[in-house]
Amino acid sequence: MPSDILTVEQLDEKALLERIFPRLGPTTALIGPGDDAAVIAAPDGRTVISIDTLVQDADFRLLWPSGYRTGGYTVGWKCAAQNLSDINAMGAVPTSLVVSLTLPGSTEVAWVEDLASGLAGAVTSLMFDTGRCSVVGGDLGRGSQIVVTAAVTGDLEGRAPVLRSGARPGDVLAFTGALGAAAGGLAVLESSLDYSTVREEPDQLLATLVASQNRPHPPIHLGPRAAAAGATAMLDVSDGLVRDAGRIALASGVGIDLDAEYVRTRAELLAPAAARLGADPLDWVLGGGEDHGLLATFPPGAVLPKGFVRMGIVQDGGGVTVGGVAPQTTGWDHFAG
Repeated sequence: MPSDILTVEQLDEKALLERIFPRLGPTTALIGPGDDAAVIAAPDGRTVISIDTLVQDADFRLLWPSGYRTGGYTVGWKCAAQNLSDINAMGAVPTSLVVSLTLPGSTEVAWVEDLASGLAGAVTSLMFDTGRCSVVGGDLGRGSQIVVTAAVTGDLEGRAPVLRSGARPGDVLAFTGALGAAAGGLAVLESSLDYSTVREEPDQLLATLVASQNRPHPPIHLGPRAAAAGATAMLDVSDGLVRDAGRIALASGVGIDLDAEYVRTRAELLAPAAARLGADPLDWVLGGGEDHGLLATFPPGAVLPKGFVRMGIVQDGGGVTVGGVAPQTTGWDHFAG
């Protein structure tokens, strides 16, 4: 590493925090960063809370086989997006993020500064009401690899939370998001393709898929709208359509049949990219995760919120089928692979 590049181990904690805080933007908390804990408002009287982690070489690589280098902004964006999406899936509005950051001493300070900017950038870009949520605090620690963990809170605004367990036979299954795009992006990053040439391609299809993997755009405003429209069950699709639909089926004690035409049409859109990589686009659509779209069930006859598309039905029984046939793809499991 060039001697003129500033690293974390050349600063103390106070100096590093002084570089991070200004990049997080104005706080929305009653008491923000600077004390032992933050204080946030809970106007509903209830607080929705979730937590998620990104681990270097498990959830992201600093250098991918394709030659793509992951900057701090990308990791910060993805950390915020996946956490905001979990609150969204409960039908709530995100209100705060607390971030724990573990860093090797050799980490470049500029990378950490970019991570802070990515956290703030995602909150600002993904939330329509940017005054409701901000990074309100966190923790710094030293370790052998980069680990970013965020806890996020949310406000139900008087609504009941939308759980996974409320689906009933006859309900309509609907989705909003871009199924399979993030999985396609991961395949590009892990491939032997030279990413610098991918970026220069006229159609930009592969580069677009990489952007979906690195900087997802979950529809944060649609969770509360789905709740208001009567959604009976809902979750964030992060581990693959089949696995996550199966979680609704299991929690609700029902079966879910995915519309085969919907799945086929989505796979056809991804087919040119999959062909370049020797992959099956159906695997991306059915088993790929990290799109962070919303999968929800609604009562028969309900008017779906704008952005949701019908893509299946809830039925008696159990498990997940596609056009009545059990799929081969199972989705992502952190321990089973």
